[in-house]
Amino acid sequence: MQPLPAPCPADLMPDATGTAAFEAAYRQAKDQDAAFVAVESPGEHWTVKTDMITVPQHAVADSVYDAIRAAVIHMIRAGEIPSGSSTGPVYFVLHDVADESRACELAAALHAALYGNPAPFARAMPTAS
Repeated sequence: MQPLPAPCPADLMPDATGTAAFEAAYRQAKDQDAAFVAVESPGEHWTVKTDMITVPQHAVADSVYDAIRAAVIHMIRAGEIPSGSSTGPVYFVLHDVADESRACELAAALHAALYGNPAPFARAMPTAS
């Protein structure tokens, strides 16, 4: 498998649907000392997953975690994802994303933020209502 760039653009986001695909994507991230990032479709909707356990030496500023957490809470309040989604800090899971394109966009933006570029994540957020 080719290493994923950091940050990973939406069109390269791995689909980790199914146990074998998830394990392969997670193993790849761990082997490459990179943050795990993937999307999966366990049913009708999509899930975004990121995990920093695969890259323990990578430091993420508290301000980045705070910004991501606030954005995820905003998405929950806006009704885009359910309250069962995880707001970090070690891993983020965004459940019930409407479609693959949106899931990949959010995964790529979240990955960029974890690598120090929060701008794509800010652009990917729904506007406050």
